[in-house]
Amino acid sequence: MWKVYALLSALFAALTAIFAKVGVKDINSDLATAIRTTVILVLTWGIVLFGQHIHELREVSRNTWLFLILSGVATGLSWLFYFKAIQLGDVSRVAPIDKLSVVITILLAFVFLHEEVNWRVIIGALFITAGSVLMLMK
Repeated sequence: MWKVYALLSALFAALTAIFAKVGVKDINSDLATAIRTTVILVLTWGIVLFGQHIHELREVSRNTWLFLILSGVATGLSWLFYFKAIQLGDVSRVAPIDKLSVVITILLAFVFLHEEVNWRVIIGALFITAGSVLMLMK
């Protein structure tokens, strides 16, 4: 089932890039990110409330809070830089470069989470890197 969710994530990430490129056309990219974040905030808290998960807040440990806050800061910074990049550049070039995050994630997961890396992962990461480098060239 995780593969279905991953494919849906990719689909909606692609739609995000297209919608965001049009959305940042006439406004400051930071304001666009704030609007987007507000929509996400309302949507996700609505899902938590509708799913009756609000009571689970009491069970969240300090360690979990810390890492979710750090994840939120990283996400926010990523979105701010991404929106600025697509405002200034072609979304068809920015999005593949942004996917270098996949390669960086593989490296960080190997170093910090001790996840296994096999030859298929390495070759895939090399292809992603090569594609991103090609997108950087004019």
